[in-house]
Amino acid sequence: MSAIPTSSGPVRRGGLDLGHWLETAAAWLLAIIWAAPLLYAVWAAFHPTGYAARFELTAPLTLNNFVAAWHAAPFPRYFLNTVLLVTFVTGAQFVLCTLAAFVFARSRSRWMGLLFALVLVQLMIMPDMLIVENYRTMRALGLVDTIFAIGLPYVASGFGIFLLRQTFMQVPKELEDAARVEGCGTWAILWKVYVPLARPTYLAYGLTSVAYHWNNFLWPLVITNTVNTRPLTVGLAVFASTDQGIDWAIISAATLLTAAPLLLSFLLFQRQFVQSFMRAGIR
Repeated sequence: MSAIPTSSGPVRRGGLDLGHWLETAAAWLLAIIWAAPLLYAVWAAFHPTGYAARFELTAPLTLNNFVAAWHAAPFPRYFLNTVLLVTFVTGAQFVLCTLAAFVFARSRSRWMGLLFALVLVQLMIMPDMLIVENYRTMRALGLVDTIFAIGLPYVASGFGIFLLRQTFMQVPKELEDAARVEGCGTWAILWKVYVPLARPTYLAYGLTSVAYHWNNFLWPLVITNTVNTRPLTVGLAVFASTDQGIDWAIISAATLLTAAPLLLSFLLFQRQFVQSFMRAGIR
């Protein structure tokens, strides 16, 4: 008896093609929506003010907006403050998170589970909820309007401890035993065994931490009062306030100046950034 041909094959392929097309279209739509503000900022920054809202292909190009933005506000000082801030926070997080993660990963104390659960509670608390208490603490310590006060509430990161602990727990115990046989103490084991094996995790977490604190706005706005301590985000907000007048071309140029280091870093280290997160994924 001959088989009766059916149309299930072509229909299924057509359904898969349609689904693939819809997914591709949705991805492009989301990408365009996400990139639209950045594309507008690029257009306005490189064209005269009169063309900020006029999209003409023949519009003249100019770099005067960047020059005007650079001289209209103390951006060199803002950049210095931001670099000092992210360096201090990221460095302190590396040290504290490494020590805490090593203890949580290798300690056999029965209290480690409870203590680690308390650390994870930090992940459930938004930093903005603690602004009032953090401000009271900084005022009591006499640290208001300092770069140290901006970064101090973030030096202990629950996410960093969690991520490094998960990485350290994947290190074979035999490597630690071999290091002890060679005469290494606890500090040497941490520095020569655990830290080198966790380099992808450090890179992934470091890039994330730098990006977060480079763009952090609310807490620096609350704790700083002067140009000498304001980071880029707060300085840009003051620069773009209505009191200074609104010139979208210059504001867009200032925005690109602020975001340029992060954008260039991502473009230069895109492959390492993605591979680091893939290798440092939560297991």
